[in-house]
Amino acid sequence: MSTRPTTTLLLAALAGFSGLLFADDPATQKIQVTHTETVPFPSAGRLRLKNSIGELTIQGWDRPDVEITTIKSTALAIAPAKRDKATRELDKVRIAAATQGEDLVIATEFPRHRGWLPTWRRHPNTDFDLEYRIMVPRNARIDVDHVRGEVHVDNLTSDVRVTDGNGTITLQVPADGQYDVDARSKLGAVDSDLPGHENRAHWFGHGFVQATPAAHKLYLRVGFGDIVILKMQKPVPLQ
Repeated sequence: MSTRPTTTLLLAALAGFSGLLFADDPATQKIQVTHTETVPFPSAGRLRLKNSIGELTIQGWDRPDVEITTIKSTALAIAPAKRDKATRELDKVRIAAATQGEDLVIATEFPRHRGWLPTWRRHPNTDFDLEYRIMVPRNARIDVDHVRGEVHVDNLTSDVRVTDGNGTITLQVPADGQYDVDARSKLGAVDSDLPGHENRAHWFGHGFVQATPAAHKLYLRVGFGDIVILKMQKPVPLQ
């Protein structure tokens, strides 16, 4: 009786075992760079994010300044021999904050695919992960142009404008606020705790609108993904 099938299975098992050992190799790991800075914020100003990508969280707080934390990391675990090159590529992802009049602008630059591809087919380089954690005054106006990924905005009492090419927009607002809502997804759903009117396209797309004079404006747009608007519930006092 031939032993070839048994030998083949043994080799396959050894290959799988060696792959597990390599995956668990502590020397192979992601490269991560975290940076935190605190910057002044113009009184009654606006926070603008240009070209952001990845996961973005903006939260309101009681302080008058802005705290910006960014976490850059490689998308995959990197072997020691390739870390220098991976670090140089990660350094090409740049986030800078600058005051422009009444605006605090946070701009992101990162490599994009070039060459023969037409403009509409050029996508951002996906060799990195990026996360933003931003604390702002509660009354700050927000204007976000997001390339792709999740956007979370919590505990703000002012106008909010967010556009996202591909991802999810989640907005949590104080329950006692008044809001003028204009939210639309080209390919996805809009779910809102606020009163309003739904607009559904015949094939794709979902909108949610509520016109309220003299209210804070919520302008939300996503190409592919969902929009969720939630009322923040006050904690119930303990008896």
